[in-house]
Amino acid sequence: MSFFRDLALGMRFAVSGGREGWIRTLLTAIGVAFGVAVLLGAASVPTFMNERDDRGDARQLGVGRHGMLKPGDDTMIVAGASSEYRGDFVSGSLLRPEGAHPPVPPGVDKLPGPDEMVVSPALRKLLDSSDGKLLRERYDYRIVGTIGDAGLDNPFELYFYAGSDTLKETTSTARIDHYGMSYERPGLDPSLIVLIVLACVVLLVPVAIFIATAVRFGGERRDRRLAALRLVGADARMTRRTAAGEALFGTLLGLVLGVLLFLAARQLLGVVEIWRLSAFPSDFRPVPALAVLVLVAVPVSAVAVTVFALRSVSIEPLGVVRGGRSRSRRLWWRLVVPVVGAVLLLTSGSASSLGRFGVFQTATGIALTLIGLVLVLPWLVEAVVHRLRGGPVPWQLAVRRLQLHSTGASRAVSGITIAVAGGIALQMYLGGIDGNFNESTGQDPARAQIGTSADVVSGRTAENIVREFNATKGVRQVIGTIDSMMSPARAKPGDDDSVGTVSLSVGTCATLRELAKLPSCKEGDVFRVTGSDFPDDDETLAKDAKPGARLFIDHLDKKAHWTVPEDARTVPARRAPDGNHFGGIFATPSTVDVRALTNGMVSTQIRLDPNVPDAAEYVRNTAYRIDPTMNVSQYQAVETNDQYESIRRGLFSAAALTMTLIAASLLVSQIEQLRDRRRLLSILVAYGTRRSTLAWSVLWQTAIPVVLGMAVAIGGGLALGTLMLRMVGDPVTDWLSFLPLAGVGLAAIAVVTLLSLPPLYRLMRPEGLRTE
Repeated sequence: MSFFRDLALGMRFAVSGGREGWIRTLLTAIGVAFGVAVLLGAASVPTFMNERDDRGDARQLGVGRHGMLKPGDDTMIVAGASSEYRGDFVSGSLLRPEGAHPPVPPGVDKLPGPDEMVVSPALRKLLDSSDGKLLRERYDYRIVGTIGDAGLDNPFELYFYAGSDTLKETTSTARIDHYGMSYERPGLDPSLIVLIVLACVVLLVPVAIFIATAVRFGGERRDRRLAALRLVGADARMTRRTAAGEALFGTLLGLVLGVLLFLAARQLLGVVEIWRLSAFPSDFRPVPALAVLVLVAVPVSAVAVTVFALRSVSIEPLGVVRGGRSRSRRLWWRLVVPVVGAVLLLTSGSASSLGRFGVFQTATGIALTLIGLVLVLPWLVEAVVHRLRGGPVPWQLAVRRLQLHSTGASRAVSGITIAVAGGIALQMYLGGIDGNFNESTGQDPARAQIGTSADVVSGRTAENIVREFNATKGVRQVIGTIDSMMSPARAKPGDDDSVGTVSLSVGTCATLRELAKLPSCKEGDVFRVTGSDFPDDDETLAKDAKPGARLFIDHLDKKAHWTVPEDARTVPARRAPDGNHFGGIFATPSTVDVRALTNGMVSTQIRLDPNVPDAAEYVRNTAYRIDPTMNVSQYQAVETNDQYESIRRGLFSAAALTMTLIAASLLVSQIEQLRDRRRLLSILVAYGTRRSTLAWSVLWQTAIPVVLGMAVAIGGGLALGTLMLRMVGDPVTDWLSFLPLAGVGLAAIAVVTLLSLPPLYRLMRPEGLRTE
């Protein structure tokens, strides 16, 4: 009972300490609140992912519960009508009910009729804005409703359902009788699992370190007050428990503020998108067990940290013995922690064999390695500053202050040290595994930027498609072919393509030069093109499409035959802008009557005019006007894995939030330290010390631990990054990855120091000499 009575007494001191006590309590509460908000956000990630996955499953197309579907009262034809708009993906479907009771997608009250659509709030906002003018031309439907949260992935998703009365059953459509389908998701790549573990530990350890720092605010002033408590008869244990009670009150207040801050930040996610990451506020609900763990562990840690910190302080009735040290800090036990962490990482095995215990071992190894940096930093600061001598007056004041009491300075920069070290390790790891998730597509965006393909019902339609793309604003060149398949004359009409087919591509000489290496070309020429990406094509071409051979054009009216001209030349294929090598028969328009084709495909590869803004959007508008289901793709030289890109995007958002938190915590800590030395600063000014001298001394007091902290962070980060890459078997690709993050860390320190100067000048006023 005495333990809790002493805690309650400390809480009373925190409340009744007047203005000074309340300011100290609020500083502790603010620091804890930042940390608690981040921890609650981390505890909400599993719920966020489950909610998003459930909504995604709920709008999956149900293509039939019992095999192939036949038209019925509860069926509907659906076709994808998604596209891009200025870098954003616009998802949507065309719907044509086949009966009176078609399925209704989640989040929609009523299906849109022909030429109507229901849209997400974000898409409605975009369409109603001046920025959505070109998109309104593409989706020229009357908006009759809004999709609810249950049918959307996130608040900023651009999504729609549009009604159609002309949609038919083709290879690009599907017949469904319900929405909602759960499927087994592919497991994460082992290197991504290691990345997630690394990211979680790297982002959360600085938060824990900061909370431990925040509950120790007001150390020196509190120690003097505890000495007075000893003077009236309290023993050493009671004083430590009373100090823990003071910290506990600020921590409990910080818990309340942290919960409120978390709720406010959760609402902000619904209206602000960070690195393309957003969520519905209801998605961010902490897992109950993790929330209880945070709310219990933080105050318990506050009491434990305070009691542990005061074990090395001798609080006597006449004062506090803290300033002088009988011996220097010892290094050996501080090195044990990071060494144990490194051993755990070295013995955790490869990423591909990580089990549940292996993940725990890896996380523990990372945490111990980072915590070891915090333990080594105070020893390094003390060892360095005790060897510094001479210099200008501000420098001497700063060095002497650090020589007498370097613990507070080391503690203040410990959070930024861990954040930078962890960031360097993450950057190294991402650089090492980046090649595993970025695959070269072979596409050449310099030759063409957009590709389209569509099944057509006639050659005349195909000609019109190529013609319309050529007439589109912003198009410089169209590499367009009308494609069909030909069979050997020995094949019977209607035989499967397995009999052996030869592809036929009809295009102008300008188009054919982009697809094959032609020595010359004029209207009326025919070419036999070898070197296709499909080896069987070359074999069929050599066997059944020799000059003079008769081929059966499957898709011509009356099943006509066509003869390969005797003067047809054999030429090698050229890599097309889309990265493929196409083979078969290449013919100019006058050699084949494409207008008589009844089935086939039209393919275009379009080169845009870079001087025309939104040229790509004009092309997409043309494609949608011709056929809403037309496949339109943007060429890119490198394709990134979606899972990797999603994790990396979320990681950058979390890292930015953590760095902001650490910077804010450093500012609070800096102000607290200045307030604690207000009387000393006022005395120095009263003795004639210039304010600028004191300001520079404060800057040097921050700069020295920061520089040493950055050195520790760089060394520790590079070592941790190397160990993590060893687990996945990838080499270090960039040893200089620490430069940007070290620069960010130094910039954060500089901003915090500059922001602390106005409070510093106010604290140097004569009022600081007043005492009670």
